[in-house]
Amino acid sequence: MRLKHVKGAEEAIAANEYVVHDAKERPGKWQELFGNDHPIHIEIGMGKGQFLMELARRNPDINYLGMERYSSVLLRALQKMGEEPLPNLYFLCEDAAELPEMFANGELNRIYLNFSDPWPKARHAKRRLTSTEFLARYNLVLAADGQIEFKTDNMDLFDFSLESVEEAGWKLVGCSRDLHHDPTMNEGNIMTEYEEKFSAKGNPIYKLVAIR
Repeated sequence: MRLKHVKGAEEAIAANEYVVHDAKERPGKWQELFGNDHPIHIEIGMGKGQFLMELARRNPDINYLGMERYSSVLLRALQKMGEEPLPNLYFLCEDAAELPEMFANGELNRIYLNFSDPWPKARHAKRRLTSTEFLARYNLVLAADGQIEFKTDNMDLFDFSLESVEEAGWKLVGCSRDLHHDPTMNEGNIMTEYEEKFSAKGNPIYKLVAIR
């Protein structure tokens, strides 16, 4: 589905105080932005920000970054942030493929991937955020004990992701094919906008957690 462009979104983002505009000048300096040495977690493809903003509310001792490449989508999150500013949350309008250019080795502690684009055509597999190509990028920026958490309602993408994790040499430490009926994996779960929509239709939600 083609995203509807919101007129003036780019200009609004460029002027917004909650958006980091010099990400490629910040490798090794992200804690300076937050003014503390708390762990840094990032959500890639954060959509309208519901999941990440709730995380930031619940965990003031963790710094959060939300990355969203589509300006019209990011604008919605910024509007929410304007209503309820959170000191431990900033946003980036960037492409995840350039992650190693924005963060130093080991600078991130956790990466969240929620309901990512499945890129269903085989020739586009490298674009999937759980491909071995992207796992290699995550490996460069995550701390030694860093982890990724991935949720989707797409079974084919989930199976592909499990294969990628194994192929990349990561360790799977959590896996559920029906998250909302898995008491252990679902504990403390925060739903995204898509998750609420899909689960309301009765779709099972898949989740995996992997470490380097």
